[in-house]
Amino acid sequence: MDEETFWKTISMFDWDESGDDEAVLAPAISALAKHDVDDIYKFHNLLAEKLHALDTREHCRACYAGELDPDGGDDYISADDFLYQRCVVVANGKELFDAALRDPTQMPQNLEFESLLYVPHHAFERKTGEEYDHSTPVSYESFENKTGWEPTPKTRPGKFTGPNIPPGNRRPT
Repeated sequence: MDEETFWKTISMFDWDESGDDEAVLAPAISALAKHDVDDIYKFHNLLAEKLHALDTREHCRACYAGELDPDGGDDYISADDFLYQRCVVVANGKELFDAALRDPTQMPQNLEFESLLYVPHHAFERKTGEEYDHSTPVSYESFENKTGWEPTPKTRPGKFTGPNIPPGNRRPT
């Protein structure tokens, strides 16, 4: 599994089926299931790398422009919602991903596509009949890209940044 094959697989999503995530993903899952298990793992690793790359303070700022401030420690930002919004970027292909990576203001707002996360799981289970159990080398969870969440001069601590906040929703300060 290389970058080209990864993006080719993503391009197989059938957006004519919007509203039915399973149907949207079905062609890609079917194609990925034809690859060997190592390629399914590599697909998952590449997906995690791309979501991790978008896990930055500036991408978050763009997602929630006019609503929330990732520098404001008292503004609650859902780790899940921010992850699912980053999924939209990857699910829409290399062109949008590259544009958003270069310019965070290209991030769409108020959209989510959580189902993208399960493509490798479904492909693996279809191929092997077994439960998927692979951990990616890099985390795609929100607020895990420590470099992308380096504090800025405007970053303020608050009730959603301290050690008493569960790690999944704790933003770095």
